Amino acid sequence: MPAGAAAGPSGTAPGEVVPGRRTATPALVEGVREPVAATGSAADAALVHLAAGESRYRIADPARDLTPLLTTASGTSETVRFQQKHRGVDVLGGQYVVRMQRQNGKRVVTGASGKYFTALTTGTTPEVSEELAVERAVDATLTRLDRDGFGVRGGDDRDDEDAPPLTGTARGLVVLPRGTGVLAQHVTVRGTDPATGAPVLEEVYVDAAGGYPVFQYSSIKTFDVPSRDLLSGTYDPNGTPDAPKPPPPGPAVLGSGVRADGTTVELRLDRDEARKEYVMRDYSRARDGGGKKPIATWDARHMGPSWVAGTWPPGLREFGSATPAFGKEATEAGAVDAHWAAGKVHDYYKSVLGWDSVDGRGMAVNSLVGLWDYGHPLKNAFWEGTKAAYGDGDAEYRPFSAALDVVGHVMTHGVVERTAGLVQAGQSGALAGAIADYFGAAVKTDARGTSMGDPESGLLGETLCRTKSPRACAVRDMNDGRTTAKSFLGVGFATDSGGVHLNSTIFSGALWDIRKDLDRTLADRIVHRALTGYMTPLDGFTEGRDAVVAAARELGVAGKDLRAVERAFTAHGIVPGWELAIGADTDRLLSRVTTDRTNVGAGGGWWAASASNESGTEANSVWAGRTDGTGEKKLISPNDGRNHVEPATDGRTVVWVAYRGNRVEVLARPIAGGPIKKLYADRHGIYSPRIEGKDVVFEIGQRKGGNRVVYLRIGEIEPTEIYPESGKLWAMTARPSLKNGRIAYTDSGRVLGVYRQDTKVLDIATGKVTVLPQIGTPYDLGRTAITSKHVFWLVRDAKDSARTAVRRAGLDGTGVVDISPGQGENALYGVGLTASEDAVTVTAGTPDTVFRNETLSKLWQLSTDGSRRGRVSCGRGEQLGAAAAAGAQVVWIDATTGYPDLVTRSRPAGKCG
Repeated sequence: MPAGAAAGPSGTAPGEVVPGRRTATPALVEGVREPVAATGSAADAALVHLAAGESRYRIADPARDLTPLLTTASGTSETVRFQQKHRGVDVLGGQYVVRMQRQNGKRVVTGASGKYFTALTTGTTPEVSEELAVERAVDATLTRLDRDGFGVRGGDDRDDEDAPPLTGTARGLVVLPRGTGVLAQHVTVRGTDPATGAPVLEEVYVDAAGGYPVFQYSSIKTFDVPSRDLLSGTYDPNGTPDAPKPPPPGPAVLGSGVRADGTTVELRLDRDEARKEYVMRDYSRARDGGGKKPIATWDARHMGPSWVAGTWPPGLREFGSATPAFGKEATEAGAVDAHWAAGKVHDYYKSVLGWDSVDGRGMAVNSLVGLWDYGHPLKNAFWEGTKAAYGDGDAEYRPFSAALDVVGHVMTHGVVERTAGLVQAGQSGALAGAIADYFGAAVKTDARGTSMGDPESGLLGETLCRTKSPRACAVRDMNDGRTTAKSFLGVGFATDSGGVHLNSTIFSGALWDIRKDLDRTLADRIVHRALTGYMTPLDGFTEGRDAVVAAARELGVAGKDLRAVERAFTAHGIVPGWELAIGADTDRLLSRVTTDRTNVGAGGGWWAASASNESGTEANSVWAGRTDGTGEKKLISPNDGRNHVEPATDGRTVVWVAYRGNRVEVLARPIAGGPIKKLYADRHGIYSPRIEGKDVVFEIGQRKGGNRVVYLRIGEIEPTEIYPESGKLWAMTARPSLKNGRIAYTDSGRVLGVYRQDTKVLDIATGKVTVLPQIGTPYDLGRTAITSKHVFWLVRDAKDSARTAVRRAGLDGTGVVDISPGQGENALYGVGLTASEDAVTVTAGTPDTVFRNETLSKLWQLSTDGSRRGRVSCGRGEQLGAAAAAGAQVVWIDATTGYPDLVTRSRPAGKCG
């Protein structure tokens, strides 16, 4: 029997098997031809096969634990996709696929693949109500939106009391497949970012026992990386989620219009007698001809993305014209391009791949065009579950529907969503983006007759610009030669949803190489078959490779052509265990820490961090260890099912936040051991605790009325809230730091209608508050850091700039100076701040229209007078949550390897080439 083979059901030949990870069920079975003695549906036959093959599949009761999700048929081929249930509850990413052929009225199974998690034992009775889960999910989303550390800016240009809310909708229970399983309440949060107006459509999974958000990502699928500075609008909760039912087809009409590039194209239209117009409603491509699910193009001019994300805004109308020849208005809005291109993409999928519309079953294709940002250009396009939406462009960019590959990309996201359902986060999200890019470019190159040898064949969005060259305009290039070992960028889920755009060209580059080496139509069929017949929601690059190679074999590819498929992935570094080849210039203190919503602490020669067990099954616990890496790490918190997060330490005591149900507590324990003390309890979120000796400070909130800084002394019963200055409306105190019995913090709010912010220092012993002078009038104040001699804080001087000064003052407010400028090429885009007596460390990124390594959050270290400055680490991934130790040493969460690790350096790297 070949290596990796497993015996099939009784009387059948063995099949080639790829073992699953963290499950006894194989990830891939191929090379079998096993008859199924069953009548009825394809799903019935597949369940009979899985039950008969229990020794191979390790699925004890398929009929109980697998629910048919989707059955697709093409010729004699049938594919059944199942959703895994655990005690009746959906398992996130738990999907298994069975492939069959029909021959002479009988079915033969040819293979199976996917993820069925066999180790799940978790209970399915929640301790956390849906109401509390929604509250925690909204709080978590607000916290994520404040990841730059500047909070909600309540300037004179906003009416904060009327700020558009975020709303959460409970979606029911889900089991997260971590080890023995984590029961979670799934909540969708939608609305607008209170600070920027950007659309929010967030999927949040709240631990159903502890009430802590354990997984979170944005489900808006964009062509380009979303820019929070460009997207805005007002979410309308009165909108409906689905498009209005179209009227019965009128007389089919062939019309025309002019694309943004000046070419005249044919448009398939419908005559709407009620409107007395010709409208962009194409029934001619509907399933079986004359169906009721058209390709329609809608006028969404003057609407922001939040009007249409997750809802259908009232009053929307299809583009119409008095004559079949659409004029300049439809061209400039991008309607002509969108309607023409949607038809082209539909035709490509139908004729080349045998796939009818987005879902393979002839669903309606709705395109919304002309989206803007209240006078600012919207340079993006996205798919949000039921429709495609395109920005209106500006003086440089044409409407985003003007590029055929963009339309192909956006509609392919719909295909991915309706088939493999790849989760829009991390590697699975990058895999989805890669497939969307591949098919977008495939449609374009076929329509143009572009040679695959053309070096510009792999450009995406290169025709969007009015003046730039194609290469200068392109958003991505699948011919960029990126590999996992040299180009993969590890980031947290709060950045680009875990790198879905940052890393997509690594995989799409491999797919594009396959299209160069094989017949292009065959390559397209292979990739489509891998998507629809093999991939499942949590697949990463390695599983994606296995799916494509297996699909190629299924379609008869062998010999040198099959080796070319395998070679394409190997050339891009997509091989088993590729993550282990990524290097770093740091010392690892703790692997796979909790990264998305919690900080780390350092002080007195010790670090403190929050982490689950290796499988992620257990709730988070707090660990501590020596910053020099010696000795054994210590478990500080109990492993009691609560989520223990946000740790801080002074080297003697660790303080942290614990979540369980509707209780959130601040706890403390000596590193040397001893009882745990409860310092504070609340229902709402608690953030950023700090400790020194017996003094503890933290921030409470995400509630109306603003956050509050709270301080106490261990052993005292009553905590003290630091209230905003008397007379301030919609005010808050926030961003505390602690040293020698003094607390630095920000105080913000409106005084007599004018927004005002101050950096202040409170002496705990005397109660004296010192207001630190500012240089000029800051637009916004960020994080603070305090030492025995100075207070440091981040400052944004200008409304339209994310550049930040690093400002310093004496504890008494004297000697105010910027040790790093707020403007100019040397200004940092700071989001985080920490300081020791010898050095100041700033977490800073670089805003850009394209995410790359240089734009990710990196650590910069300054001497306390600003005379020296350099990078802490030259690592390639995202660097977050820094905590200053003694001297120049810093401890932080580093995502370079693709996983969040707690790392350190004792001295800065300096310049990075």
